[in-house]
Amino acid sequence: MITSTVPCSNANMVGKCRSTVLLFHKMESITNVMEYETIAKEKLPKMIYDYYASGAEDQWTLQENRNAFSRILFRPRILVDVRSIDTTTSVLGFKVSMPIMVAPTAMQKMAHSEGEYATARATSAAGTIMTLSSWATSSVEEVASTGPGIRFFQLYVYKDRNVVRQLVKRAERAGFKAIALTVDTPRLGRREADIKNRFVLPPHLTLKNFEGLDLGKMDKTYDSGLASYVAGQVDQSLSWKDVKWLQTITHLPILLKGVLTAEDARLAVESGAAGIIVSNHGARQLDYAPATVMALEEVGGSSGG
Repeated sequence: MITSTVPCSNANMVGKCRSTVLLFHKMESITNVMEYETIAKEKLPKMIYDYYASGAEDQWTLQENRNAFSRILFRPRILVDVRSIDTTTSVLGFKVSMPIMVAPTAMQKMAHSEGEYATARATSAAGTIMTLSSWATSSVEEVASTGPGIRFFQLYVYKDRNVVRQLVKRAERAGFKAIALTVDTPRLGRREADIKNRFVLPPHLTLKNFEGLDLGKMDKTYDSGLASYVAGQVDQSLSWKDVKWLQTITHLPILLKGVLTAEDARLAVESGAAGIIVSNHGARQLDYAPATVMALEEVGGSSGG
């Protein structure tokens, strides 16, 4: 539900109020989550909408992510008592209301002023787990301040390992329960929409998790400031030895996010990872990689569940 804090008695604000009421009615009439995309395209600036909506290169994998689900069919069973249905399950020992979690999504305040705050509150109310992006526009401390909830912290490994230590320790102090280490981003995917739009983080926003960190000397020539600097600091030499190293600096369980093959699933188990997240990064990294749901059977079967 979206409401306006602007009094409509002010004649100069009538247009804004009507717009807010119109949006309220649109949100109220949604019957399918796919309809949010249409509203987002209407409301968001093109650069921001394209950042959220686009994939890498030809966007074949982006389309395949959706198409693959249409090839999976139900085998409905009949004459089963369904008066009481229990969708609860557990992840790393934490009970959740349903087998659905919220994946890390960067820079949410580009879409709404509440950004990650709203996501944190909604996830907690739904009784499931939020994974906060390290490239969030709200910090781990700010998200923790929204109230109770089970939260994981998504992490990239940077060239400066001191930055990694600082981020991990802050997540621990803020009460986060696991580290989701992204392992499929030695280089950022070539997202052509962002190239065409010359994407930059809007000037009123920043990557809040990096404020107050010792980042060393920051190159002032980056057009988008902190966001470009941080993206450029992801360590391209990341390897299995770094998973072992990460285990030495935190007591939190480590999940590897970005696994798509049986071979890597087995190596993840051998590395001591607490779990894996089968993901193609929302098709934003390597185009012509398989749809995540198509990789699930191979990966799940090889890792012993």
